[in-house]
Amino acid sequence: MTDIRITVNDQIFTAQLADNPTAHDLIDQLPLTLRFRDFNHVEKVAKLPRPLTMAGFPPATTPRSTTSATTLPRAIWFLYYGDVGYWNGIVRIGRLNAQDMSLIERQPDGFELTIDRG
Repeated sequence: MTDIRITVNDQIFTAQLADNPTAHDLIDQLPLTLRFRDFNHVEKVAKLPRPLTMAGFPPATTPRSTTSATTLPRAIWFLYYGDVGYWNGIVRIGRLNAQDMSLIERQPDGFELTIDRG
């Protein structure tokens, strides 16, 4: 796992990215400032500058609350604060702790989040 630093409204916390090609691809894009919006009252989503590799991953997974994930063919980063069930094309790339995820959950559409190496 690799620590990353996340800043939301001047509040800083860390999250852990998995040791896999997709997470490494995200690390290579850091630092990033992304604008997130709420989707379906279970996740926050933001457009990445470019898609992340999905090499070597199964075609689907079951994201849980506090999961960080990405999906093909879009360059979208998901931060889940609720459980969504099994979905095709999603790769888990990391996790946040529940307390920090509740801060993200409370953010309005259009909030910005900055990600940097921990």
